[in-house]
Amino acid sequence: MAGAVALSLGLSFSLPALAVLKPGDKAPDFSTQASLGGKTFDYTLADALKRGPVVLYFYPAAFTTGCTIEAHLFAEAVDEYKQYGATVIGVSHDDVDTLTKFSVSECRSKFPVAADTDGHIIDVYDAALPIVKRANRVSYVIAPDGKIIYEYTSMSPDKHVENTMQAVKAWAAAHKAQQ
Repeated sequence: MAGAVALSLGLSFSLPALAVLKPGDKAPDFSTQASLGGKTFDYTLADALKRGPVVLYFYPAAFTTGCTIEAHLFAEAVDEYKQYGATVIGVSHDDVDTLTKFSVSECRSKFPVAADTDGHIIDVYDAALPIVKRANRVSYVIAPDGKIIYEYTSMSPDKHVENTMQAVKAWAAAHKAQQ
C-alpha cells in the first residue's frame, strides 16, 4: 500500500516536468477533424495561423470534471482572445462524435475541439500523460509565424486561460509596437 501511495505521489509531482515543446520551438503543423457548435469540419493549424495566434490546449477527456471546467473557462474567454486576434482549439483523444456533443454543451459553441484518436498530435507536441493513453493538460500559444511563444502544463484547469491570455496580450502589444 505504501508503495502505491508513493508511486501515485511520484507521478503527480512528475507530471508537469514531463512535457513539452518550449517557447521558440516550431509548432508542428497538423490537420484533423474538429467540431464547432455541433458541426464537424477539417481543421488545419497552418490555416488558423494565417488569421493570428492560436491558443492550442490539450486535455485528457471530454465530459470529465476538470476538462468541463476548462472548456467553460475557455468559452467564457473566447471573445477576449478574439480582441487580440487569437483563436482557440482544444485537442483530446476523444472521437469526433463525442466532441460534436462536447463542442455544444461544454464549449458552448464558442471554439472548436479536435479529435486525435490515434494520439499523433498529442505525441508530436509531447503532451501525453505517462502510462495512460490520454493527453496531459498542456496549453500553448503559437504565433502566426508558427513559433511557440508560451507553454503551460498543469493538471489543474484553473490557470490555463489566465496564463495563455497574458501571453496573447503580450504578443499583441509587441506586434502592435512593431507596426
